Amino acid sequence: MEYVIGLDIGTTSTKTVLYDEAGKVRGYSNDLYNLYQDTPDMAEEDPEEIFSAIISGLSKVIEKADLKPGELKGVSYSCAMHSLICLDENHKPLTRAITWADNRAVNYADELKNNGIGMELYKKTGVPVHPMTPLTKIMWIRNERPEIYKKTRYFVGIKEYVNYKLFGTLKEDYSIANATALFNIFNMDWDDQAMSVAGVTRDQLPELVDTTYQFQGMNERYANMIGIDKDIPFVIGASDGPLANLGVDAIKPGVVAVTIGTSGAVRIVSDKPRIDPKARVFCYYLAKDMWVIGGPVNNGGIVFRWIRDQICLPEKVTAEEMHVDAYDLLTNIASSVPAGSDGLIFLPFLGGERAPIWDADARGTFFGLTRQHTRANMIRAALEGIVYNLYTVMLALSEVVGEPTKIQATGGFARSELWRQMLADVFEQDVNIPESVEGTALGAAVLGMYSFKMIDSLYDVEKFVGVTNTHKPNPENYKAYRELIPIYIRLSRALKPEYKNIATFQRQSENEQDDEQK
Repeated sequence: MEYVIGLDIGTTSTKTVLYDEAGKVRGYSNDLYNLYQDTPDMAEEDPEEIFSAIISGLSKVIEKADLKPGELKGVSYSCAMHSLICLDENHKPLTRAITWADNRAVNYADELKNNGIGMELYKKTGVPVHPMTPLTKIMWIRNERPEIYKKTRYFVGIKEYVNYKLFGTLKEDYSIANATALFNIFNMDWDDQAMSVAGVTRDQLPELVDTTYQFQGMNERYANMIGIDKDIPFVIGASDGPLANLGVDAIKPGVVAVTIGTSGAVRIVSDKPRIDPKARVFCYYLAKDMWVIGGPVNNGGIVFRWIRDQICLPEKVTAEEMHVDAYDLLTNIASSVPAGSDGLIFLPFLGGERAPIWDADARGTFFGLTRQHTRANMIRAALEGIVYNLYTVMLALSEVVGEPTKIQATGGFARSELWRQMLADVFEQDVNIPESVEGTALGAAVLGMYSFKMIDSLYDVEKFVGVTNTHKPNPENYKAYRELIPIYIRLSRALKPEYKNIATFQRQSENEQDDEQK
């Protein structure tokens, strides 16, 4: 038997999953680390905490599996996009890893949008202008942390830093590079204009390689800590979004992957790069002739967590007393309310928003509240708002790549029958729930299998992905949503001028409170 490890470096944890050659899970570890949010809009991680989690996860899985020599073919990476670490001339971090959720570069993103340069760059990089991108983060560092900018010899992401420590070389795969907004998707190289705007030079960025590239010759100290031979190959892999499509077998024409975890996304694969004239969706590289077109949303399961902790604290306490999951209790309560929540609409923008509005200042709103509405209405409206927003991303995608033919849905939400049915009703599409729980890690493993020549094609993933549930749309529910979704869309656009005003007020209030505490 041959085995591959899919290593998924996420925002708050790294998942290490051992797969056999049939795609079955044979070992698993989930190692957590902190997300530092010390000041308004900050979202950082400690690179050393992440590195330690990776070493820990690999060593635990390897030790427990007790593989024979030669059985482990290698390790393959997935990694969250948009992280930035500034390194000095000795490759030592000058910053923590600034994550996709960090919004401190919002003013520089706005500047690029307003002066038209952002659209010019989008047409070449496939990345909508947003403070999540390393391009705008570097602009922020250059202008507001000049002492760090001057000392920076290399600008890298977390995966590049990890691989430098393990293998002593700075390389970046096309997929992660694509998400920096510094990479030209048409000539497959760092983009001169984007580098100029950011204020970086080519020699400050890693060497570019394809997603099937293999590292070998690990630092012997770390190989001993993990418990593997130093010559075991590591495939550089790709970014987590494209690999999630691969891991749920959503890589054929017309097949859409919808994911709702803490955040969410809607993605579809194209055989060539595609650009949206309205710059609402991204275009990210997966592998040769496979480009993932889609839109990420900030507000997925994290909105449900807020509902649980802030709106429904009595129900949360009741769930604890009953020894049941609070989310299950809340979805049961929401099930008592008809589709459309009796005319209550929730704009779920609790953490700004990416697709399709790309507005870091967007804020959440309940609209249509009356005395007749209850917490049950608010719970269901929040769940529906998350799905409405994903649907608006699908509308934008349809204009770029055509109507979907099939939906593969994954993420923590997939455990809820209510949410699965809601997705089918809002999208008016059959929704399939793949058997694989860790789709992104499986995607990384399959890409690794392809690199190791264990499989002939990435399309072989269909042999590894089963289906556990299929939901068909309910015509009555769909009818209600068709009336409400246009209102939702108009609201989200009509409120845009006020998002900036209220976000500015909130930041000023937060800064004043911080000053008082100091």
